[in-house]
Amino acid sequence: MASDLPIYRRILLKLSGEALMGAQSFGIDGEVVAKVADEIREIHRLGVEIAIVIGGGNIIRGVSASALGIDRVTGDHMGMLATVINSLALQDALEKRGVTTRTQTAIEIREVAEPFIRRRAMRHLEKKRVVILAAGTGNPYFTTDSAAALRANELGVEVVLKATQVDGVYSADPNLDPNAELLPRLTYHDVLARNLKVMDGAAIALCRDNNMPITVFNLMRAGNIRRVVVGEKVGSVVCAGPEAEAEKIC
Repeated sequence: MASDLPIYRRILLKLSGEALMGAQSFGIDGEVVAKVADEIREIHRLGVEIAIVIGGGNIIRGVSASALGIDRVTGDHMGMLATVINSLALQDALEKRGVTTRTQTAIEIREVAEPFIRRRAMRHLEKKRVVILAAGTGNPYFTTDSAAALRANELGVEVVLKATQVDGVYSADPNLDPNAELLPRLTYHDVLARNLKVMDGAAIALCRDNNMPITVFNLMRAGNIRRVVVGEKVGSVVCAGPEAEAEKIC
C-alpha cells in the first residue's frame, strides 16, 4: 500500500504552457486548469511547500514569434507576458479551492503580481502559500526550463518535477518512433550527451552543478503529482548517478 506521507518538504513543479490548453490548439482549457489545481491542492494538503513555474507556449513563444519576423528579444518578452497570463489563471483556480497563492514575476507588473524577491518567496513557502513564478528569468534567450532550474536552486527545493504530456524520458520521440524506450533513471551526462529532450542544456547543466534531481512524468495521468511526491516510482529520474543514491539525492 502506498504511503500518504510526502518524501519531499519543498518542490518546484514545472508546467508547460501547452499542458494548459488540453485538446485545444491555442489558449487555456478551463477544465485542464481545474484538474491541475485539484492535484496541487491535494499535495498542498500533505504539507508540501510548492513553487510553480509555468511556460507560455499555449499563447506564444519567443522563437515562434521570431519566425514571424518579430524581433527575438521582443518575442521573448511577449512569451514572458504569456506566462503571466497562465500563472494568473492557475492562481485563480487554486484560490477558488482554498489554497492561498502568490504570483511573483521576474519583470515588474505590480498591479497584478509581486516582483520576484527570493526572501519573500521563501517566506511565502514557509507559510505554506503556493508560489507561482512567472515571466521566466526576466531575460530574453532563456527558457522557462532555465527559469525552473534557477528558481529551484534559489529557493532550496529538493526536486524539480517536470510535468509533460508523455510518461517520462524516452530514448527517442515516442510519437515518432514506436521502438522508443522509457528510461526510468539516467544521469545529467546522459541527457546532455544523447541530446534527450528533457529540459534545455542550460537548465540541465545548472541542475547538474547543484545536484538538483529532476523527475519527469506525465501530467495527463490523474494523480501522478501526488504519486511522485509520496515516493512512488513514476516517470523518469535524472540525477548525478549511483554515487548520489547513497546520499539520497535521488
